[in-house]
Amino acid sequence: MIDKTNQVKENEKAILVGLVHKNQSESQTYEYLDELAFLAETAGAVTLKRFWQKLPHPDRATFVGKGKLEEIRDYAKAKGANLLIFDDELTGSQIANINKATGIQTIDRSDLILDIFARRAKTAQAKAQVELAQYQYILPRLRGMWTHLERQGGGIGSRGPGETEIETDRRLVREKISLLKKRLQEIDKQSITQRKERGEFIRVALVGYTNVGKSTIMNLLSKSEVFAENKLFATLDTTTRKVVFETVPFLLSDTVGFIRKLPHHLVESFKSTLDEVREADVLLHVVDLSHPRYEDQIAVVNKILQELNAHDKPIITIFNKLDQYEKNTFDDWLEPSIKEQMLKDLQERWNVETNYNAIFVSATEKHNIEALRTGILDKVKAHYAIRYPYKTSFY
Repeated sequence: MIDKTNQVKENEKAILVGLVHKNQSESQTYEYLDELAFLAETAGAVTLKRFWQKLPHPDRATFVGKGKLEEIRDYAKAKGANLLIFDDELTGSQIANINKATGIQTIDRSDLILDIFARRAKTAQAKAQVELAQYQYILPRLRGMWTHLERQGGGIGSRGPGETEIETDRRLVREKISLLKKRLQEIDKQSITQRKERGEFIRVALVGYTNVGKSTIMNLLSKSEVFAENKLFATLDTTTRKVVFETVPFLLSDTVGFIRKLPHHLVESFKSTLDEVREADVLLHVVDLSHPRYEDQIAVVNKILQELNAHDKPIITIFNKLDQYEKNTFDDWLEPSIKEQMLKDLQERWNVETNYNAIFVSATEKHNIEALRTGILDKVKAHYAIRYPYKTSFY
C-alpha cells in the first residue's frame, strides 16, 4: 500500500479550513467543519482552530484568498500547528501552492477519509479497495504532491528512454491501479459465489450515515459481538450473521457507513462491498435522531441508495438514540404530557413520510427493540411468502 496510512499522526495539531460560497451556506459550512473535526479526531489529530472564508468560488491557486492563507500561516506558526485540513478536494497545484506559502503539510477531506479507511481496513478485500482508492486519488495530483513515489523492492522497473520522473510515476500508478482492479475482481468472484451459496435465505442489510449505531443494533439483533465504537467508519468490512426470529431464519449484514462528500474513488472501489446493499431484500436505514441535522443525513443516505439502485427496496427506517434525542430536546421542567405529545407528533410525522415503516429505538438502552424485531420479522415473512409460495416452514 502507498505509504500514506500514517498521513495523520497521533496527536498531530491540525487547523481546519472551509469555504462559504454560492452553493454552500454559512450554517452548512459550520456543520461540515464539525464533521471534519470528528474525522480529524478519528484519525488521531487534535484540532486547534477552524478558519473559513466567504468567496464566490474557491481560489484556483490556493483555495482561500492570499490574505486568509497568510492569517492561517501566522496562526499555525504561533500555535505550533503542523497539519492543514481543507474541507473540500484540492488539486495537486493547490496543495503545492499552499505548502509553499505556509510550509505546513496540507491534505483535504478526501485524503483524510482515505487515511482513516487505510487504518481501519483489516481484510484483504478492504485493504485492496482502500489502496485502489488511494492510487486513483493520487494519480491526477502527482505533480503537486511529490516528485516521485517511494520505490519499494521487487523489480519495479527502470525508467524508459526519455521518460521524466513524473511520467514514470504516472505509469507506475496506472499499472498498480490495473493490478488492484484485477485482484478485486477475483475477490469479488469469490464473494459472489459465497452469496449464491446462501441464496435461499432472505437478506436484510443495515445502512445509514456513519456513526449512527448500526453495529450496536447488529449486535442486539444477532446476539453477536460486532466491533462498535463512537468513531467514524468503525466498520469497513461487511459483517453477515444468520439470525432466527420465531423459527424464521434470515441473513443480517452490517455495511460501511455513508458520509457527505464521500470521495468518488472510494465509492467506486467499495462497490463490491456495497453489493450487500444492492442484493438485500430488505434495508434497515438507521438514523441518529439525536443529531441536529439528521434529516440532511437521511437525504445523503437516500441519494447514495439511489446511486446504487437500491432505493426501491422495502425499507424500515430506524430512528436510533431516542434517549439522547430526549435529553437534547426536552428541558427538565417540561410537563410529561407535553413531552409525550411532542414525541407522538414526531413519530406520526415520520410514520406518514415512511408509509408507516418507522420505528423509534434506543439501542444502548435497549428501548423498543422488540417492536423492531416484530417489524423486521413481518418484512422477512412477506418476502419468504413471495419467494417460496408453496413453502410454509419459514412463515
